[in-house]
Amino acid sequence: MLPIQNFKDFISHNSLFTTHDRILLAVSGGKDSVLMAHLFKLAGFDFGIAHCNFNLRADESQRDETFVRMLATSMEVPFYVTHFKTKNYAADHKISTQMAARDLRYNWFEEIREANNYNFIALAQHQDDAMETVLLNLTRGTGIAGLHGILPKREKLIRPLLFLSREQINELIANNNVDFVEDSSNLSVDYARNKIRINVIPHLKEINPNLEQTFDQNIQRFSETELVLQKVVSELRHSLLVKKQNNLHLPIAKVKALTPQRLLMFELLRPYGFSEFVVIELLQALSKQSGTSFYSSSHRITIDREDMILSPLAEENQHLAFIHINDQSVKLSQHTMLMSFIDKPFFDKDTDKAFVDVDKLLFPLILRTWQSGDKFMPFGMKSFKKLSDFFIDMKVPLIEKDNIPVLVNGNGEIIWLAGMRQDERYKVTPATKKIAIFNLK
Repeated sequence: MLPIQNFKDFISHNSLFTTHDRILLAVSGGKDSVLMAHLFKLAGFDFGIAHCNFNLRADESQRDETFVRMLATSMEVPFYVTHFKTKNYAADHKISTQMAARDLRYNWFEEIREANNYNFIALAQHQDDAMETVLLNLTRGTGIAGLHGILPKREKLIRPLLFLSREQINELIANNNVDFVEDSSNLSVDYARNKIRINVIPHLKEINPNLEQTFDQNIQRFSETELVLQKVVSELRHSLLVKKQNNLHLPIAKVKALTPQRLLMFELLRPYGFSEFVVIELLQALSKQSGTSFYSSSHRITIDREDMILSPLAEENQHLAFIHINDQSVKLSQHTMLMSFIDKPFFDKDTDKAFVDVDKLLFPLILRTWQSGDKFMPFGMKSFKKLSDFFIDMKVPLIEKDNIPVLVNGNGEIIWLAGMRQDERYKVTPATKKIAIFNLK
């Protein structure tokens, strides 16, 4: 017997949807999504089924599609299916296959929802998924938002199975003889989430057999804590950020008085794309010489005498490009910058290559043309030199200066005057654990 009343109670308690709403169910054919479909059918809700064929597992992918099509037919509900060239998409966008699949399916689900007048998209994630997400976020590094894991409702996405654990779902499937298909990729430890599920969580459950329930309670506490934090940040945003023309000014004296300073500044600047590492560098630079700039992919912060000035970057600016950690190449004017990583030291004398200590990089990096006032510490020197003076010393013709790319760290420091000289501060040392290779083409 399926827990229909518990299912309805969870939907009602979390205000996921009303009985008048139409729901689009994302169904892969696995245990979780198939159980969700049966619960929706028995509860009498109005729903349709959508299935993505990512063409990643040959015959298995076609088997899954056929199974879900038959499930929708047996339930007499609308069925929607699409086929993706997932690996091609991942290669074109320089992202992992998992991230490509995620982007493709969510975009397509939303298209189907809008075109067919569904109110929400239901995903079959459960308590273990939420727990795995928190552990994964903690492993990679996260703000407080990453600690609440998966929310029951976020905009048009709902997760009505979060009241169940994976163990409970397995028992329900077995006790009610529910048919499903098994995704063999779930057994592969090539994926980070699978490593946590297969190799980590069983050891944690030896310490706490009720791990899922404990995490569920913790996630609720984290969610409530985030609400309190966002209320404080919202009030700070109104009191600290002063708009002057197209820029926002933050009084440095008030920023220095914030407690806890790093957390509040990160939350203040997060909507503008600044990473936590760049925020840390920014705060450390408050007492230094004014004029230092820090970048996100969409904004720049410049430290002035009394204020930090937050300004948007013009989209039409052709003299600047950003390099994110997953990028392999970036174009700037007629130049292309390639980036790769190695663990063991390797060098050659090619002046169009720079070898940099990865631990010193703050992404996104900036590739731009030189600016008045730029300075760096040329390789082999212990003092700073203005780029304008360096160009004179190297007898660079005036007409060529603007064509030389400058690689800049997320904290505003110059890493490499591309093709000419690397900065001393970013050189590889015996303590370097990982090396980034930048190649100018």
